[in-house]
Amino acid sequence: MREGMEGKQIQRYYKLLSKQYPNITAAATEIINLQAILNLPKGTEHFITDVHGEYYQFQHILRNASGAIRRKIDDEFGPQLMTTEKKELAALIYYPKEKLDQITCKFHEKAELCEWYQITIYRLVRVCKNAASKYTRSKVRKAMDADFAYVIEELMTGRPDEADQEAYYNEIIHSVITTGRARELIIAISNLIRRLTVDHLHVVGDIYDRGPSPHLIMDALMKHHSVDIQWGNHDLLWMGAAAGNAACMCNVIRIAAKYCNLATLEEGYGINLLPLAKLAIEYYGDDLCECFELSHSNALVDEKFGHLNLDNALEQKMHKAVTVLQFKLEGQLIRKHPEYNMDDRLFLDKMDIDAGTVEVYGKTYALNDTYFPTIDFDGDAYALTSAEQEVVDQLVYSFTNCEKLRQHVNFLYSHGGLYKVYNGNLLYHGCVPLTKDGEFLPVRVGNDTYTGRKLYDMLEHMARLGFYGATEEELAEGRDILWWLWENPASPAFGKEKMTTFERYFIDDKSTHVEPKNPYYSLLDNEVVVDKIMVEFGLGIASDDGIKPNEESHIINGHIPVEAKSGETPVRCNGKLLIIDGGLSKAYQPKTGIAGYTLIYNSYGLVLAAHEPFTSVEDAVERGSDIHSDRILVQKALQRKRVANTDIGIELKETVDDLQGLLMAYRSGLIKERF
Repeated sequence: MREGMEGKQIQRYYKLLSKQYPNITAAATEIINLQAILNLPKGTEHFITDVHGEYYQFQHILRNASGAIRRKIDDEFGPQLMTTEKKELAALIYYPKEKLDQITCKFHEKAELCEWYQITIYRLVRVCKNAASKYTRSKVRKAMDADFAYVIEELMTGRPDEADQEAYYNEIIHSVITTGRARELIIAISNLIRRLTVDHLHVVGDIYDRGPSPHLIMDALMKHHSVDIQWGNHDLLWMGAAAGNAACMCNVIRIAAKYCNLATLEEGYGINLLPLAKLAIEYYGDDLCECFELSHSNALVDEKFGHLNLDNALEQKMHKAVTVLQFKLEGQLIRKHPEYNMDDRLFLDKMDIDAGTVEVYGKTYALNDTYFPTIDFDGDAYALTSAEQEVVDQLVYSFTNCEKLRQHVNFLYSHGGLYKVYNGNLLYHGCVPLTKDGEFLPVRVGNDTYTGRKLYDMLEHMARLGFYGATEEELAEGRDILWWLWENPASPAFGKEKMTTFERYFIDDKSTHVEPKNPYYSLLDNEVVVDKIMVEFGLGIASDDGIKPNEESHIINGHIPVEAKSGETPVRCNGKLLIIDGGLSKAYQPKTGIAGYTLIYNSYGLVLAAHEPFTSVEDAVERGSDIHSDRILVQKALQRKRVANTDIGIELKETVDDLQGLLMAYRSGLIKERF
């Protein structure tokens, strides 16, 4: 902080600092406190990606901390408890209310229930003390339920194994039980264990689409104590829709229709889809819309956010109506921005309806749908009819004025970005665009060309303008970039040569459905390339041979599902790069064979967790089932990492240096103490 400051600036800085630490005692006390914190073990980080609206599985992964809570139970009790007892205790910590309902109804005698309460509270306190060992007492106290803070703190600091403390300790528990507060205390301790087990959550992109409840996931993230988000292409799509980009909005509605999640829009966000339904009936009322079948396997079936109360025929018509709107609006954007280099994705004007064909990349294919009453094939195929324009305007108004959606998107902006460097790891969702030779791909944004980290920084700046721009020109340019980030071949959030949505709907030849990936994905095991990326993003250290990547750094990547059942591994490039998308979304699970990977980074190292498909909360409570199924040790720390080894540690050390300087200023008389 003090580097580069001259005399008067230093004195002014110390005067400002002295307002918080007015004398030697205050400054010295804070130095002692910070030095002690620096020597605590680093907090546990939890990484999850490609959640895709699967709220209940997401919640379960958060609640069990990808197996970290179960490991704490094993560490604390070892052979003292049977496996079934450990599973019961773990399920109680994950779902305390539900598990208490299940267990307490089994006891017919009050004495038996009281005994169970006493044993269980004692066990929970032991696990809680284990989880709290990484933190200062002040931080633990702040995380406690205010109603039980005194009781929990006394139980955690008490020593029931010592004669002088045993009676006091037991009487606290006995009093809690006799006053009828045991249930609430168990819930409070369980919540505290989960809060302390994971210090920080990283969501490496794609909260939205496919699954039914992204709005519930966003609600949960907004309540989380510490989280960051790396935007995925599906998140950017929703950000674009909320900003008023009509092409993004139509993509959002199309995907929701395809996966039977229109209720997410109507009930989750209050988006009025009635204008679209009327348009679909007017233009496609007699059309079977056979190319627009719905994917019911991903629809959530429950009372609140279930399948929209529409018949399949109407939903398919809405699906087709919005898809045609999407292709028209995307065509308008492509023609508006020739610098996007996406003219090869213009197909509506290459359709020969009389012949029933379309020209795609120089080849002619049969169309499996030729009923397009709103497309003017003799004029501008991309122009909206007046009825379509009216519907688009109404939908844009609904999206941009949805208070809940704006809250969620504001949170994505305030807690997110295209990438993050955190505690020596580089996090991003898609890829770093590369040439076939492994060089950073030059990408034009506006009037300039960018590569590597500068490309990310510029694109993130533009994406923020789309929502927060000061002028209409800035807003418009930023809104268009949000769509560009969704599907442009040069977009780091997309990472493919093309998005073959048109071909998948209208051409049966599957060779046209292929979406070739950026060369990045064929170079994942090339250490020269991976090292170059890490150094580019600031994860390098000086050596005799120049800048080399830190040996303990990693790239943590989402976006492309790892096909575990085909033998693919999430660990690439000798452990330097980890792809943790393994199919948490139900739509991917038949292909991947598992239900996603997550990553835990604690003071001992990095551990990957593979997960089985989540069935229900009821199964987790009843059978004590845990979706955590396998662990892969990625890296074990040679020496246990401390807070001093983290980004926060660097900041704390700087604060200590500043406080040391303030002490000297007090002792030299440069700054006068206040009492």
